[in-house]
Amino acid sequence: MGLLVAISIFSFILISNSPVDPVQSYIGAEISRISPEQRTNIEEYWGLHRSKPEQYFLWSKAVFQGNLGESLIYRKPVTDIIWERFSASILLMGIAWVLSGVFGLILGILAGMNEGSILDRIIKSYSFILASTPAFWFGLLVLMVFAAWLNWFPVGLAAPAGSLRGEVSLADTFKHLFLPVLTLSIGGVASIALHTREKMIEVLSSEFIRFARAKGLSGMRLFWRHGLRNISLPAISLHFASFGELFGGAVLTEQVFSYPGLGQAVVRAGLGGDIPLLLGITLFSVVFIFVGNFMADLLYVVIDPRMKTKQAHD
Repeated sequence: MGLLVAISIFSFILISNSPVDPVQSYIGAEISRISPEQRTNIEEYWGLHRSKPEQYFLWSKAVFQGNLGESLIYRKPVTDIIWERFSASILLMGIAWVLSGVFGLILGILAGMNEGSILDRIIKSYSFILASTPAFWFGLLVLMVFAAWLNWFPVGLAAPAGSLRGEVSLADTFKHLFLPVLTLSIGGVASIALHTREKMIEVLSSEFIRFARAKGLSGMRLFWRHGLRNISLPAISLHFASFGELFGGAVLTEQVFSYPGLGQAVVRAGLGGDIPLLLGITLFSVVFIFVGNFMADLLYVVIDPRMKTKQAHD
């Protein structure tokens, strides 16, 4: 709760001192036609005539009551927009998050178990290239190759243009999701693979692994009994901690593919000066990242029951 309050204060200060004019964002191009009296009335309606501490107090009071305000661009409650857009983004981010974790873990294990081999060098080179590649650039690349040149997948959007939500088939949903998921997941694979590789090498060189090998264990039996548990906890910790990076990557990915998710709403709110929507999404992203870290703590106990005993002693 303390972190949420601190971030809300910091975000409010940054946005309040930005050059964005909330009245102009609300009125739009017609701002030159309103009189000073009309502008004053609008500022009083939105509470902009009050001091910054008063504005923050009124806004935070409304937030605790479940009211994040009304979007200046969409002319709808911020909570409704976040729910609509997040329901689209969670499918994209969820699939990308799972795929990046699974493939990153597999590649890291293969590289760590074959340290110094050609396979290890290929996986390391592949991971370093991916880690240094910006998400938006990779998105433009796959868009150019698979959508423009090969015409295998649509250029963007979450469904065929002009179709209603109930008319979209599962095949169409998959086609529109494939390229954004590929773009968003490819970066996460690199960090998980490199981290898992280093941890796998460390585990394989430990004393208890040497003892297990002396007892006759080798190959997958050795990995399954002694290696998996020791590398899974750090991998889970890193992967759940990447919720923030996942959300940031979704912003760029959704913008490249015109995917109607929460990330695209952030960009539009920023460019349009929609302060209530920006603050609402900021708070929601903090809660989203907190939930990810909390789920990681719960999974620690499931994967390694010794963590529960240690927490009980502490």
